[in-house]
Amino acid sequence: MRLRKQELGDRNVVGARVEAARKKRGMKQKELLAQLQVNGVDMNASGLSKLEGQIRYVTDVELIALADILEVSVDFLLGRAQQ
Repeated sequence: MRLRKQELGDRNVVGARVEAARKKRGMKQKELLAQLQVNGVDMNASGLSKLEGQIRYVTDVELIALADILEVSVDFLLGRAQQ
């Protein structure tokens, strides 16, 4: 497992929760990227890494797809609900 080199950003509130939900499911970033592609969301590895590191904005389409794939609510990803 590689450690994050950059400090966390402030461009989204969902990144840390996406990363936690992904890891809880034992899912690698590569697997999440494949699922995003299947769901019509085109994102590369750098984009996902930046999203999880909170240095990139998240679109509404991405947010919905992430919630569906990770089987959590959008409210959970936004920090408005517990899992």
